[in-house]
Amino acid sequence: MVKHVILWKLKDEYKGAAGDEIRKGIKEGLEGLKGQIPGLVDIKVNIKPLESSNCDLMLDSVFEDEASLKGYSVHPAHVEVADTKVRPYTAGRVCMDYEVENDQADHSL
Repeated sequence: MVKHVILWKLKDEYKGAAGDEIRKGIKEGLEGLKGQIPGLVDIKVNIKPLESSNCDLMLDSVFEDEASLKGYSVHPAHVEVADTKVRPYTAGRVCMDYEVENDQADHSL
C-alpha cells in the first residue's frame, strides 16, 4: 500500500471565506475520483485546517501500490480535476508518498 499526501496553499485572493466554494469544489472533485481510478483505495480531502496550520487543504489518499499511484497521476479523470479545480487556485503544493503495510493503511481516513 502507498499513502499519497498533499498539502496546498491557496492563492492569496482565495484565502478565508473568499475561498470556501473553491475548497469545497476541490474536495468534491478529488473525493469524486474514488471508484473511477484503478488501484485508488481511499481518498479524503480536509478543507478545514485549524488556525495553527500553514496550509489550506490536505489530500490524504491510499493506493494499492506505487504503480497505481503513477497511473492516478496521468488518469484523465484526475487530470481533469487537477487542471480545473486545483491548479488554477493553488499557489503552493507539498507532497509526500510513502509505503505502508496493509494493516497500517487507514482506510477510514
